Amino acid sequence: MRDTDDNTADPLFNQSLEKGLAVLCAFNAQRRTMTLGDVAEATAITKSSAQRMVYTLEALGYICKHPKTRRYQLTPKVMEVGYNYLAADILVDVANPFLSELANATGETVNLTEPNELDMVYVGRFVSSKFIPIHMPIGSRIPMYCTASGRAYLSALERGEALAILEASDRSVRTPHTRTEVKDIVQVLDQTRERGFSCNKEELFLGDMTLAAPIFNSERRPVASVHVVAPTSRWTQEEAEKKLAPLVLECARAISNSVRALV
Repeated sequence: MRDTDDNTADPLFNQSLEKGLAVLCAFNAQRRTMTLGDVAEATAITKSSAQRMVYTLEALGYICKHPKTRRYQLTPKVMEVGYNYLAADILVDVANPFLSELANATGETVNLTEPNELDMVYVGRFVSSKFIPIHMPIGSRIPMYCTASGRAYLSALERGEALAILEASDRSVRTPHTRTEVKDIVQVLDQTRERGFSCNKEELFLGDMTLAAPIFNSERRPVASVHVVAPTSRWTQEEAEKKLAPLVLECARAISNSVRALV
């Protein structure tokens, strides 16, 4: 939720809409169902406000109440918003054929992510039949600071902009391999900028290694990243960088060129 003083200073800002969206966003894997009290606590709004938001969202079909437990949960209608974004996102349509080709060429899972605040969001995915240690469905979010796709995107930004994102990130330790110092991550970004791709080995999840390259629009600004999953159970970093990185770079260039052609 935005700062209250900022909201009141902006006559066009609709606080009721903000509260309603906050209620929808409060449901997640840790809070699959909630009481009114839970909703109020999770969104930092009063119980009376929570009741109005929940009543309205239930009437609109976005949440429902379990007949026995009387706890609220999301309905599939919520997915309409996310689906409409994917349907309207030209980049996803452009990228899908190239992602499919990359998946076939590597035999591994391939993903397309787009930036949102301090994270990268999964918007495209071609899953390999081979085992992958972590399941990341469309809509999943991963932090930029400790992932290959995030660092590929950051490496293509102006240095000051990338530093601002790193400074604002929590940079918490996710595994024993996670780099959290800004200076260390900047060194990785410099290397990524030189090579054109980023390789991340087990900094977010153990057993998970990914290689990523940025995708650019017609103004040479990064708008997304493509990455291939190379589990450490099947790949060494040296092998992955030698065999997979060129294919990832080729895919990213092809998508970038196709995006520019649309303008």
